[in-house]
Amino acid sequence: MAYTDRVKQILSWYPSDNPGTLTNLARLLNTGMLAGTGKMVILPVDQGFEHGPARSFAPNPAGYDPDYHINLAIESGCNAYAAPLGFLESVAGKYAGEIPLILKLNNSDSLGKPEHPMSAVTGSVRDAVRLGCVAIGYTIYPGSGYRNEQYEALRELIAEAKDHGLPTVLWAYPRGGISKEGEQAIDVISYAAQISAQLGAHVIKVKPPKDFLEQAEAKKVYEKFNIPTKTMSDRIRDVVKSAFNGKRIVIFSGGESKSTEDLLEEIRQIAAGGGFGSIMGRNAFQRPHDESVKLLKDVMNIFKSAK
Repeated sequence: MAYTDRVKQILSWYPSDNPGTLTNLARLLNTGMLAGTGKMVILPVDQGFEHGPARSFAPNPAGYDPDYHINLAIESGCNAYAAPLGFLESVAGKYAGEIPLILKLNNSDSLGKPEHPMSAVTGSVRDAVRLGCVAIGYTIYPGSGYRNEQYEALRELIAEAKDHGLPTVLWAYPRGGISKEGEQAIDVISYAAQISAQLGAHVIKVKPPKDFLEQAEAKKVYEKFNIPTKTMSDRIRDVVKSAFNGKRIVIFSGGESKSTEDLLEEIRQIAAGGGFGSIMGRNAFQRPHDESVKLLKDVMNIFKSAK
């Protein structure tokens, strides 16, 4: 499809990128129900690696099959499907060109409980190119004692990905030297978005922030300048502003399973705050198939109708 004015505007925010990278970013923005709107909903299925098969797929046993998830993403009209190497190798050849694929290059399991988390690199840019992906995905843990190593590895991967015309989708999950509540504090999530943008991410994925301030220094500034944090839409607005004044695509995770009503209300708040979309895994694929498709379409319709 021809680029809409909104897609052209978003692409203009990345003036140093090569045509290949911009083309693949445009493919993400021009696919599915939200094509051309500048919004996106991505189905990520890395939970089998991250949380284990039973925790991830037992609620809907069809999810043990890699084909199930890519078909769900296609049928519901998602912008893209993201997964680790194994899942993508199982489906990329069968569904070549049907939906943009994102290879999640690093993953961690929940068998150990390290004080300072760090994901292992489990795929390569070369794998992403071989599988026909339009982007790479990577997770950083701002606050971890190993965060600098993660940032340095990411820098090399982003440079390599750009050489092959691939943008980067960055999962930014603060944890490690941060309180449990602070992992979703508004100041911490906004900081993670800023770090992600500074590291060169094209699309930034963070958790929806809570009305809590973790850092004493940041709390003074939020209070001095009366930065609104009471509503979810206020907090989303602050996170988006922290990503280069809204000139980077910021999407928000669905998180742990919640009721459909609560989830859709959260999506409405994300849309009202200027969020660019959602990356929703467990809240989608753990539901029965028809319910999952309806939920994803309802989410997309909310973003589609947002100004």
